Parts: sequence; C-alpha cells; structure tokens
Amino acid sequence: MAMVEEPLYPIAILIDELKNDDIQLRLNSIRRLSTIARALGEERTRKELIPFLSENNDDDDEVLLAMADELGGFIPYVGGVEHAHVLLPPLETLCTVEETVVRDKAVESLCSIGGQMKERDVVDWFIPLVKRLGAGEWFTARVSACGLFHIAYPSAPELLRAELRSVYNQLCHDDMPMVRRSAASNLGKFAATVEPLYLKSDIMTFFRDLTQDDQDSVRLLAVEGCATLGKLLEPADCVTQVLPVIVSFSQDKSWRVRYMVANQLYELCEAVGPEPTRTELVPAYGRLLRDNEAEVRIAAASKVTKFCAIVSPQVASQHILPCVKELSTDSSQHVRAALASVIMGMAPVLGKEATIEQLLPIFLALLKDDFPDVRLNIISKLDQVNQVIGIDLLSQSLLPAIVELAEDRHWRVRLAIIEYIPLLASQLGVDFFDDKLGALCMQWLGDQVYSIREAAANNLKRLAEEFGPEWALQHIIPQVMEMIKNPHYLYRMTVLVTISLLAPVVGSEATCQTMLPVVISAAKDRVPNIKFNVAKMLQSMIPIVDSTVVEQTIRPCLVELHEDPDVDVRFFAGQALQACDQVMCT
Repeated sequence: MAMVEEPLYPIAILIDELKNDDIQLRLNSIRRLSTIARALGEERTRKELIPFLSENNDDDDEVLLAMADELGGFIPYVGGVEHAHVLLPPLETLCTVEETVVRDKAVESLCSIGGQMKERDVVDWFIPLVKRLGAGEWFTARVSACGLFHIAYPSAPELLRAELRSVYNQLCHDDMPMVRRSAASNLGKFAATVEPLYLKSDIMTFFRDLTQDDQDSVRLLAVEGCATLGKLLEPADCVTQVLPVIVSFSQDKSWRVRYMVANQLYELCEAVGPEPTRTELVPAYGRLLRDNEAEVRIAAASKVTKFCAIVSPQVASQHILPCVKELSTDSSQHVRAALASVIMGMAPVLGKEATIEQLLPIFLALLKDDFPDVRLNIISKLDQVNQVIGIDLLSQSLLPAIVELAEDRHWRVRLAIIEYIPLLASQLGVDFFDDKLGALCMQWLGDQVYSIREAAANNLKRLAEEFGPEWALQHIIPQVMEMIKNPHYLYRMTVLVTISLLAPVVGSEATCQTMLPVVISAAKDRVPNIKFNVAKMLQSMIPIVDSTVVEQTIRPCLVELHEDPDVDVRFFAGQALQACDQVMCT
C-alpha cells in the first residue's frame, strides 16, 4: 500500500503531535492512528505504538474519547485476533477515567475486541482484566466492569464462572450507587449468558436485591431488566419471581420508577402469558394510566395500543377504554398528545363495533382539542380508522371536523390536513371529493402562509395524478387560471408554481391550450419576481411541448424577457434560451 511506502518521519511527527500542547493537533493525531499503524507495520504497532498509547496521560476527554473509539477497530493493525490482547491495557486505563462518555466508549470497544478474541485468550487476558476492574479502587473501574461480564462469562471454565458471578454479586451490593446502577442496567445482558440453573438462583437473587435498593435510580434501572429476565425464564418462574416485582413497582413511591414500568409493562405481558396479564398486569396498567404524575400518564398512554394488542378485545374494552376516555380530557396537553399519537391504532385491535361505539367519540373530542399537536396526531393516523369502520361512516363523523381543521388558526394543522387530502381523496372517490373537499383545495392556494400555498400546489398535482388529466382539466385548471388575476404578486407566483406541477400530469395538448397562454401573458407582469419565474416555468415546459411550440411561442417570449431591465429576469431568460437552443439542435 502507498501508506507503507511513505518515509517514517511523518509518523514521528504524528507521534510528537500526541504530546503537543495544542488539543486540536493531539485530536487529529489520534484520529489518524490507523495511518500511523499501517505505516509502522503490525509488529512495531504492537511493540511501540500501543505501549505509547497505554502510557499516554492525556487529560482531555475529547482526545481520550477519540482514542477509545479508534482502538475498538484496531485488531487488523496489530496482527489479527491472535494479538488482540495487546489492545486491552490502553482500554483498561480508559475504563477508569472520570468522564462517563469515555468509559462507555472504552467498554464498547472492549466488548467488540473481546467478542472476537479466541476462547483461550479471553481466559488468559480478558477475564483477568474484568476481575481487576471489578476490584478497582475507584468506582469508575467498577462501573465499567459491569458492562464486560457478558463477554467474559461464556468463555470461562466452571471455577472462573463461579468467581465472575461472585464478583458481580459484590458489584450489585457496592457502596457506590453509580456502581449498583451499572450492575442493574447490565444485568439483563449478563443473565442471557448464564446457565439456567444459576439464572434462577444467583441472577434472580441479584435482581431481587437491586429491586429493593434504597436509591430510586437503581430501582428504575432494575425495572428495565424485568422484561429481559422475564423472557429468559420459564413462564411459571416469571409469574412467581418477576411479576410480583413489576406489580410492586407500579405502585413505587418514586414516579421515575413508575414511569419505567409504564414503558416496559407491555413487553412483560408476552413473557408471563394471557391469564397473569389479565389478573395482575391489566389492573397495574390501569393504575399507571390514572397516575398522579403527568410523565407517568404520558408513558402509559403512548403504549396503550401495544398493550391492547396483547390483551383480548373484551379486556381492552372493559378495563383500558374507560381510562383512555379519561385521558382524552386530561389536564395535561402532553398526555392528550401522547394518547392522540397512538389511539387510532386501537381501532384494528378493538374491531368495528367497539370503534364506532367507544373510540369514535374520543377521536372527535381529540380532533377539537385546543392544543394543535393533539389535532395533528389524530389527523396523521386517520387511515387506520378508515380500514376498520369504512369510508362512509368515516366521512359522516369525521369529515365535518376535517373541514373545520382545514381553516385552523395554526398553519401546521392546516398543513397536516393538506398532506392527508390525497389519501382521503383516494378513499372517498372523485364524486364525494368534488362535493365536499374540492373548494377547500382551491382555498389553500390563497393562504397567507407560503408553506401552505406550496403544499396546496403539490396537493393539486397529486389529486390530478389520482383522478386523471380529464378531471384536472375540468375541475382544477379553470379555477387556478382565474387566480392569475389576483392583485398580490405572491398569489400570482403560486399559480405559476401550480402550473409547472400540473403541466407534466395533464400532457402536452392541454398544457399548450390552457396553461401556456397564461404563462406567456404573465411575462408582461410588472413584478420582476413573476417574470423570472415565468422564464423558469417556460424552461420546465420545453420537454413537455413539441418543438414547433418552443420555436413559435416559448422562444419569442424568452427573447423579450432576455432584454428586461432586471438582471435576474435576464439571467433566467438566458438559461431558458440555452435550453431552447439545445432542443432545436437535437
């Protein structure tokens, strides 16, 4: 490789940069470690570069983070997996630094390297590293150790496995809450590698101890492990050992713990089976939906569809829907928004009858909510309800609300409605659309907000594609052409944009007969912005129409614009004329 053939003095410079006072130079050097390693070769990298990095006492977190990241992919540069163990010392040092981000990256790199090492090397080098970190004097080393057990354990012989379990037990009872937090968050990964016998005894003992910790930050991380452990255990063991813990946690004095339960509960349902879910977890979920803290209700509300999908429709109707109805009028707008983002997904779960009787009134209430995010979330998922109750009922019940939202004072709500219109149009059919929604689509072209006018133009294009060119010529284009007379130039500009979008859809003949004359007349507009947009429109029409139209109609107009006093008009007219010339040449 070219890199290897380079003289070694640039490498010496790069190594010197690692000792430089300028942090940027040190950072650049670290990010080019692979270049240094390739130039040095595998043996010199092992004997010179890696020991140098191990002794590097840089105190800048950004440099250390870059080093931890680089070393994770360094196995090819030290001679492959046979020599991977030489990378462990510098990463072990990085596992003890104070900055959490650096430690996490070092642990991630160690896991990557350990996962590739041979079993014998894991026993000889990796497991001793885990034990040293686990017994480290500083809590930082012990925090990092917790994330390495799941890599070390599978390769360990029986005696070492027992020792590793013992070390993990000590970490679960460490004096420092940060260490216990790390033990709790990594317990699921470690448990997945432990034999079933010790999973039921040792691991579940660690789990129970962590769930009774006096620090809520430890308990909430233990909650995260509930679903993982539940999936590893047999259903019967899960019911006896994990279920009581999660039910207890759903009433924990710390709202953060209850918040974690609300996020995790539906996953545990799959592990324990239908009957314990109905008798134990459904009541717990109901309590979380009615929790005093808004954050807990938000977490519970956002999972309502997933939870309903696990339980039977009857259980969902009897126990969860009453809570959902209360949440739809919750005092917190964020709770209502969370509910609105998922509630439409309940329709396929509950079926047509329950959706019409119980969900539809809630949808309508949320569509009229004062908070725009609530209305937006409902609008964006209307198609899920349509699949269940059918378009006739949907149009009768929801269309009045949609028409009302089309004139909402918040432009983002109007924008969401516009983006939903083509989907609604395809479901309603052309006759219903013309009768109920056609006028709205034209009305948006005259909106005060540019984003609405732009979306309205794109909307008309999509409708023309849906209903066909004949429909567009009859229902859209005459009304669009009328708007070119608007006294405000911004609205006339919107017409030009709409024409450019519709022209490819309606085809050459319709473009030449109905739209091109309007664009040509707009070339005499008094506003330069209109005129240079005309030049751009004419350029976009060149591929659509035939060459005689280009020569006889478009080119003379562009020649006139090319002599306009405004520099921008002349520029765009010049570009369009070049496009004309290319067409004429071919």
